[in-house]
Amino acid sequence: MFTLWLSSASTLLFVGFVGRQLGLRVGLQCVQTVTCSRWGTPSNQGLFQDGDVVIGGLFSLHSQPPAIDHDFTQLPHYKPCTGLEHIPLKYMYAMAFAVEEINNSPTLLPGVKLGYHMFDSCGRPPWALQAALSLVGGDSSNCKSADPPDYSTGYGEGIGGRTGDHPVPLVIGGASSVTGQILSRILSPLSISYLSSCPCLSDRRQFPNFFRTMPSDIYQARAIAQLAIHFNWTWIGAVVANNDYGHMAVKIFQEETQGKDVCLAFIETLQREKIVSDARRAALTIQASTARVILIFTWYTDVRELFVQLAKINVTDRQFLASEAWSTSDSLLQYLVTSKVASGVLGVAIRSSPLPGFENYLRNLLPIRHPNDEFLKEFWGAEFGCSPGVTPLFSYSPSSLKSGPLQKTSPPPCSGAESMERVKHPFTDTSQLRVAYNVYLAVYAAAHALHSLLSCPNRDSPPGNKSSTCLSPTHIKQIELLKHLNNMNFTTPQGEIFYFNGADIPAKYDLVNWQNTPEESLKLVLIGRVDGFDLHLNESAIQWSTGSNQVPVSVCSESCPPGTRKANRKGEPLCCFDCIPCAEGEISSTAGSLHCDRCPSEFWSNVERTACIPRQLDFLSFNETLGMTLTTAAVSGVTVTTAVFVVFLYYRQTPVVRANNSELSFLLLLSLKLCFLCSLVFIGRPSAWSCRFQQAAFGISFVLCVSCLQVKTIVVLAAFRSARPGAEALMKWFGPGQQRGSVCLFTCIQVIICIIWLSLSPPVPQADLDIPGLQVTLKCAMASVVGFSLVLGYIGLLACTCLLLAFLARKLPDNFNEAKLITFSMLIFCAVWVAFVPAYVSSPGKYVVAVEVFAILASSYGLLICIFAPKCFIILLRPEKNSKKHLMAR
Repeated sequence: MFTLWLSSASTLLFVGFVGRQLGLRVGLQCVQTVTCSRWGTPSNQGLFQDGDVVIGGLFSLHSQPPAIDHDFTQLPHYKPCTGLEHIPLKYMYAMAFAVEEINNSPTLLPGVKLGYHMFDSCGRPPWALQAALSLVGGDSSNCKSADPPDYSTGYGEGIGGRTGDHPVPLVIGGASSVTGQILSRILSPLSISYLSSCPCLSDRRQFPNFFRTMPSDIYQARAIAQLAIHFNWTWIGAVVANNDYGHMAVKIFQEETQGKDVCLAFIETLQREKIVSDARRAALTIQASTARVILIFTWYTDVRELFVQLAKINVTDRQFLASEAWSTSDSLLQYLVTSKVASGVLGVAIRSSPLPGFENYLRNLLPIRHPNDEFLKEFWGAEFGCSPGVTPLFSYSPSSLKSGPLQKTSPPPCSGAESMERVKHPFTDTSQLRVAYNVYLAVYAAAHALHSLLSCPNRDSPPGNKSSTCLSPTHIKQIELLKHLNNMNFTTPQGEIFYFNGADIPAKYDLVNWQNTPEESLKLVLIGRVDGFDLHLNESAIQWSTGSNQVPVSVCSESCPPGTRKANRKGEPLCCFDCIPCAEGEISSTAGSLHCDRCPSEFWSNVERTACIPRQLDFLSFNETLGMTLTTAAVSGVTVTTAVFVVFLYYRQTPVVRANNSELSFLLLLSLKLCFLCSLVFIGRPSAWSCRFQQAAFGISFVLCVSCLQVKTIVVLAAFRSARPGAEALMKWFGPGQQRGSVCLFTCIQVIICIIWLSLSPPVPQADLDIPGLQVTLKCAMASVVGFSLVLGYIGLLACTCLLLAFLARKLPDNFNEAKLITFSMLIFCAVWVAFVPAYVSSPGKYVVAVEVFAILASSYGLLICIFAPKCFIILLRPEKNSKKHLMAR
């Protein structure tokens, strides 16, 4: 409950000093005078009932305290409080009702009548202290002892049964946290408060004699934090009282939501002394903020001013979270501005419970039945406009006694027909008893503690039986009653298990909702409960500020959808972030992910980046454009090579064909055809046999081709060398048989390399998982790089040797020197395969295979065109040049 919490230690020390001075002077006056009144409080300002055990009660029944007389020694100068409050009056009668129930119970305090002595504290701690002095200090028409009462141990040895003769063993009150602190620090009575909610009062070292039936404010701040988490409100504004109550609420709220992605967009404070300006500033902040949910922890009068300021600037679409200080305020619910601004308020309220019979008890209260009840008379006169009592409501002072009675026009006497039976009034409304139920529980807690203290197994023994160990109601000590309060555990008439955990009870709250009615007003609807850390909520019963059943959204940034991750904005709260799409191969399957998870190597992210799906195998296929293009080029090469072969076969007796060993020319054409055909083995789905065959076919075909060219080049060199004097015998070493043998020898070396390589560590089909993407390339993985390097290296060695020999023979005198053609063709061949290496290494996926196929085709076409195109040109288009005379001409 929001109360005037002490904002500083100095305030507490000041009030304590005043209280101590008041108690000291009152005690001294008892010594100095023959008679003394009830510590300066007129006896008609309380509600009393005799009993074997009398408990005290403090209630803030009036809103206007009397004018302060700084001379505390002049205690007869008392002026009564004014402005009777109906709701606190109900609290007082709840205590009387509970005492009546207990006295009528056959099981609780049997044989012991419980009485009460209740005072009005006028809503101010100094007057609560004055009333408490009357309770804990006792009273009598005569001061029987010159010593002031001892408050520290038991309040005296015996407590009499007559009302007010001796100190009460226990006080129900006070009505605020400040009152509870002042009474506990100065008088330290054994007390059970029904409204004190300051967390500081849970400290047993400072307040060992204090109990309460009101949960600590820590728990309502936690409950509101749970609501924010439950409804995914991550961007919330806070308007709080500028005191310990508000600051504590913000602190607990932030602690409870830590790690839950809930942030406070702003924190505005309201000061009671400058409420208008503070409320205006807070209203403008609410208007400017993107937060749609506003938490308000302050007193209802401050909230009313805030709503006024919000209405002026037409801010009507915010969802408010209410603390119990204003969540059930009738004055706010009935305020016209509230219905415009605060529809759909969701709040935490003091838990309510029905009290069967209490409504009838209130309606049957009549001044004629309670002639000494001045509070009832005052209430009756205010409600019915008549004077119910015999004693007129005059106020006397010494000055007025000298000048005669204070003249006052008395209202007409009541007719006796007045009754609350059929009157609809907040005083008799028991539909939602909250604080009244706390009072009820406090009385029952006191009764059960007294029952436990006074109970004994030999209560039915004769009075003279020495075995009887029953404690007399007149010998109750505070320390003993305190022990029983600490150990007490009972079930209330409503079926609730009740016990104290230190000073506190288990935290229980109601969850309420402000809903519109057809009359354009607001009503309070119970939509759930809070039991400790458990939230029980009926969401379908909630009416939100938007007027719909859709939960309002209050976020700084919309939750990142699956497939994205959060990226905090620099310099902004954690609730403000950007949503970054997950990278390829990473996913986030839930909304609001802080990071993306990488898929296993066999899987890849889908397009939405929300799930990992199996990767699709990819390879250079005959069906795709690239595969079809390469296949067409290879088939074309085979076709062209075959055509050349047919031409050469048809014109095999001509000088151009017979020059430089026509047999080698036909073998060269055959090897080129194999080169074109082996490229087709690289296209298609790799398998174990295709991976082995393609490398072997590639290596052997090209070695055969280059070997033919190298032998041709050697023959050209040998032919021209043999023309020199003394070198005639050179050609016999390069006859047709030696040429064929040389080609076979060079080719067999490559065959041996391939056999060893493919036998020991052959290439195998393997998915290349290192390449990112949904499609994973299925390729022939080289298990042995050494074997593949030897194959390529041997081809390169032969090519370089052939290029060197052809380069040396390029300027030999002849009209048709084939060495020139070989030189040019080998330059193209070497250039292609030199460029192949970096392209092969850097190409991704299936394009590695495409690069190798392209290199095979390019080098094959280069050899075919450079060597055979000039010959075919002469054979087909310049037949006159296809003669030995023309070929031998220089």
